[in-house]
Amino acid sequence: MIKKENPQFTKKGWEPIYRVYKEARILIVGQAPGIKTQERNEVFLDQSGDRLRAWMGVDADFFYNSKKIAVLPMDFYYPGKAKTGDLPPRKGFADRWHPLLLKEMPNLELIILVGNYAVQHYLSPQRNLTETVRAFETYLPEYFPLVHPSPLNRRWEAKNPWFETEVLPKLKASVIKAIKED
Repeated sequence: MIKKENPQFTKKGWEPIYRVYKEARILIVGQAPGIKTQERNEVFLDQSGDRLRAWMGVDADFFYNSKKIAVLPMDFYYPGKAKTGDLPPRKGFADRWHPLLLKEMPNLELIILVGNYAVQHYLSPQRNLTETVRAFETYLPEYFPLVHPSPLNRRWEAKNPWFETEVLPKLKASVIKAIKED
């Protein structure tokens, strides 16, 4: 269905990047895939994924094989290169596809929003990303806003030590609670 709608990507041999399972208890909503993710055809199979799994307290085997963790990027294809970094996800893409795919995951307990695009789309907060992440408890139990786990954000983490001491323990506890409820 999605593939036929995107001939500019299928011409390149690209598959849409997302993971949806009926059994999913946790959904990770992230930005559009980067070029390496697109070429590997797998989500979070990089340093960002290593950090995200550590933040969540799950190993790679559970993340990729349990079917308890689904992933919906804000766009399912690499959007291309910008002057600095990658282009943003296409406008309207998540509006069109996320509601259809969310219906396929009736057991979701937690939606982890990774990065500004996901946070803005799902929460429309009246604060910046740092303030939104700091106020994460406001959005629980349904949503958990996070900064992107890119190694480039280590400087942000150093400036915001509360992230490691206050946010990450609660994230791990929320993940454990969501995957244990059966």
